[in-house]
Amino acid sequence: MWRGELLALRWCDVDVDLASLSVVQTLYRMKGEFVVKEPKSPHSRRAIALSPSLAILLRNYRVKQEKQREMLGKPLSDTDLVFSHIDGRPIDPDTVTHAFNNMLNKCGIPHIRFHDLRHSHATLMLKAGIHPKIVSERLEHAKVSITLDIYSHVLPGLQEAAAERFDKMLETEVGEEKDVSKPLAKKSGLYGGADGIRTHYLLTASQTLSRLSYSPTH
Repeated sequence: MWRGELLALRWCDVDVDLASLSVVQTLYRMKGEFVVKEPKSPHSRRAIALSPSLAILLRNYRVKQEKQREMLGKPLSDTDLVFSHIDGRPIDPDTVTHAFNNMLNKCGIPHIRFHDLRHSHATLMLKAGIHPKIVSERLEHAKVSITLDIYSHVLPGLQEAAAERFDKMLETEVGEEKDVSKPLAKKSGLYGGADGIRTHYLLTASQTLSRLSYSPTH
């Protein structure tokens, strides 16, 4: 998510039970005034799935926020901002940037922009084997080709990983088919000699390709 999208997020946009949130508005500051408006494009309006740990974190955060607001005599409502000052006022986007930079300095982490967290998120998901289409939707890119162009530096490693996974899949498939085809070949008298061995492996290969052809992920 963009910084402005996070700062404009309301509790009514978050569903911790279903572990998801909806991006429907963004916040920025212009001439000293906070402005909330709709996202810049139709693709920016999107639903984002949350990890279970993040959903739990937000649930606990809301409980803490509710207690703070009760102490101020201002009960928390669903239309209140998720990330705000203790009294509900919006947070200046520049304040987030300064706080983020201070955190990096304290942790001894080389300087990166707050926006770079989006790139890190996308890179880690692609390296984990998440489909580029899913990553593209989370980043609000209009086309998956945009995502692939931006993160092309990740693709060579993904190609190698895919090739290795394909090899392992074939090894597993062939291993399973050997257990089935071997007794069948013996029974039919095809397993003896060179011709029998070739027949056995041809049978195994054809069964493997057949199973791959009808795989739901094909």
